[in-house]
Amino acid sequence: MQLTAENKLKKLIIVGDRVLIRLKRPNEKTGSGLYLPPGIQEKEKVQQGYIIKAGPGYPIPIQTEDPEPWMDSDEKVKYVPLQAKEGDLAIFLLSGSHEVIYEGEKYFIVPQHSILMLEREQDL
Repeated sequence: MQLTAENKLKKLIIVGDRVLIRLKRPNEKTGSGLYLPPGIQEKEKVQQGYIIKAGPGYPIPIQTEDPEPWMDSDEKVKYVPLQAKEGDLAIFLLSGSHEVIYEGEKYFIVPQHSILMLEREQDL
C-alpha cells in the first residue's frame, strides 16, 4: 500500500483517552488590523484545533471470579468512550499536550482531561 496524503494517518493508533489534534489555522490579522507572526500565536496557553483521530477511551478493569489456571482467559478489554470525536473542533490546554511531527506536519497528542470545550457540526 502506497502512503498518500489521504491514508497516511490511518496507520496511527491513538492510545487510551488521548486524541490527535491538528491546529486550526490562526487568523493572520488581529481584530485591530495588526499582523502577528505564527510564533506568538503558538505560545498561547489555550489552543484550538481539529481532532484527527481519537483513542478508544478509558479502559475498564475486567471483573474476574478467581479464574482457574486451566480455564482459557479470553480477556477482551472494554472502554468507556471519549466525549471527543473525530472532526470536532477542540479548545485545549497547551500545557497538557505533547507536540509531535509526523510526515512533516505538526500535531498535538492531547489527553481528554486537557480539552476545555468541543464544537461539533451536528446537534449534540
